[in-house]
Amino acid sequence: MSVSVFAPISVGNVSVGFDTLGLCLSPIDGALVGDIVTVNEDSDSQDGFFLSGSHSHKLPKDKEANIVWRCLLRFNKALSNKNLSPKKVKITLEKNIPVSSGLGSSACSVVAAFVALNEFYESPFDQTELLLLMGELEAEISGSLHYDNVAPCYLGGLQLMLNDPKNISQSIPTFDDCYWVIAYPDVVVSTKAAREILPAEYSRQTLIEFGQNLAGFIDASYRRDKQQAFKLIKDVVAEPFRKSLIPNFEQAQSKLTNSGALAVGISGSGPTLFAVADSVEKAQEFRDWLQLHYLQSSDGFVHICKVDNTGARIV
Repeated sequence: MSVSVFAPISVGNVSVGFDTLGLCLSPIDGALVGDIVTVNEDSDSQDGFFLSGSHSHKLPKDKEANIVWRCLLRFNKALSNKNLSPKKVKITLEKNIPVSSGLGSSACSVVAAFVALNEFYESPFDQTELLLLMGELEAEISGSLHYDNVAPCYLGGLQLMLNDPKNISQSIPTFDDCYWVIAYPDVVVSTKAAREILPAEYSRQTLIEFGQNLAGFIDASYRRDKQQAFKLIKDVVAEPFRKSLIPNFEQAQSKLTNSGALAVGISGSGPTLFAVADSVEKAQEFRDWLQLHYLQSSDGFVHICKVDNTGARIV
C-alpha cells in the first residue's frame, strides 16, 4: 500500500490576527507549492526515510533531525496508545517550499506527514486528534504552541484559532474574488529570531487596537463587507518590529498600497510579503513589480494565489 499527501502553503497571522488567523493558499496556475509526503509499507526490519524535492538540499540529511521522521515516531507512539501495532514503512518527504519562508514550511511537512500516515492506517485518528499531534510537533520546532499554520494547511480556507482543545479552529468566510500575491525574496528570517524581536509586554492601547481590528475583521467577513474587512488588516503586534528584518519591505508595502492593494503585510514571521488585489490584472501588476524590486536572488519567487479551501489532500 502507498499513500501520497500534498500539504499547501499558508499565511500565518494575516496581519490582523497574530497567532490567531491562518490562511491556506494555492497558485492560480495549478502549481503544487508545498510539501508531499509518501508512505509505503516496507518489508525491511526497520523504518526508512528519504528526501527529495526542489528545497530538500536545505534540510538536514540525518533523519533523526528531520521533522517528518519525528512525525513518524510520534504517530507510532500515538498508535501504540490506542493499542494498535505500527508497521514498518518507508516515508519520503518531497520538500518543495523553502524553510524559514513565512509560508508555513514546517507546517507543510508536519501536516503532509500526519495526514499521509493517518490515511495509510485507514484513519485511526479523527480531525481534532490529528490537529493536536500537529500542534505538538510545531511547538517543538518553533518553541511555542500555535496552530495558525497547521490548521489552515490541514483544513483549508481561513481559520480562526480558538482556545479550546476540543474545537481548535473555526472556519471564517473569505472573499472569493480576491487574489493573494505572495513574494518570497530569498533572505533568511528564522521564526526564532522573528519571535525574539517582539517585546515581552504591550501597552493597553495596543491590546485594545488589536482586539478591535480582529473583531472588526471577523464581523466584516461574515457580513461580506470586503472594504471594511481589508481596511482592518493591520498588524500592530509584530510588523512594527519585524519589518526591520526584511529588506525593502516598507518600500514594497508603500508602493503596493499606493497602487491599489487592498492589504499588504508580512506572511507569518517573514520574509515573504503578501498583497491582496481585487482583480487578476492588478495582481499581475503587483507580481511584475515585486519580481523586479522585492526579490533578492534568482531563488526568490512570486505567485498569484487564491484561497485554497481544500487544504491537505491525497495526490
